[in-house]
Amino acid sequence: MVLREFDSVEARSVLAGTDILLAGWGSPAIDDEALAAAPRLSALVCAAGGAAGLVTARNAGARLRVSNAGLVNAVPVAEYALSMILLAGKQIFPSARLYRQRRGYLNREDHFPSAGNYRRRVGIVGASRIGRLVIRGLTALTDLDVVVADPYLQAADAHALGVRHASLAEVMSDCDVVSLHAPMNHSTRGMITDALLGLLPDGATLINTARGGLVDQEALERHLLTGRINAILDVTEPDVLPADHSFYDLENVFLTPHMAGSVGNELARMGEHVVEEILRYVRGEAFQHEEHLRAPQLQHG
Repeated sequence: MVLREFDSVEARSVLAGTDILLAGWGSPAIDDEALAAAPRLSALVCAAGGAAGLVTARNAGARLRVSNAGLVNAVPVAEYALSMILLAGKQIFPSARLYRQRRGYLNREDHFPSAGNYRRRVGIVGASRIGRLVIRGLTALTDLDVVVADPYLQAADAHALGVRHASLAEVMSDCDVVSLHAPMNHSTRGMITDALLGLLPDGATLINTARGGLVDQEALERHLLTGRINAILDVTEPDVLPADHSFYDLENVFLTPHMAGSVGNELARMGEHVVEEILRYVRGEAFQHEEHLRAPQLQHG
């Protein structure tokens, strides 16, 4: 049965007989009262990146086994980011705009002498699940020089990934394309500051498929209005910008409505994943993608 809330008599009746709860985006919070109403509940399978943001009950971590679909949902996000990195390096967006304006022959070498992805330097901010998938795609398919900024990335891991570890300032100042893959939390909010944006080389492209709040958006707008840099934004803050926001109209901004995550037929991948996780649980096996809840719960980013 589908529950959109946990407070009604009917919902509490269903919870009373529930052993496994399947939750996802937009699920009501699993608080102390909801958990108390579900004495048989022993597993939570979350069809989203993480379950922590859904769970506020204080003893949930000790009682529930939890699975999430974070790695599954990371696949389309990484595909989007990988595609956009390569298109940005190839200067596809400005060339398409100019071709539309000219409607005739363009001498590519005259107009786009620096286009291409051969030995171009790309920066990845955050060696997260998604970041690592992007890195693997880049190092396997291209001749790009990949540089990663992540304070938790160990030298051995960087070597295994085939990348060079650098500071955030170095990535922002040395790379033609920078793609953000850091988690959103109190320490990363606004981490891409006005000063860091100012370090980007002329013509560089910032790609954000992570969270809009990672970037000082007002500063980003100021830099973009000059035309000096470019941005590919699948996320902003707020998620839906006001209708009069400049990002809709700037030629150096490619704006998409949070399309990077699972959408359309990609939702079938997530559906297959959660069914497989439930079957594993029923068979007494470990979850493939287990999440360990911490207490007290922190808002998941």
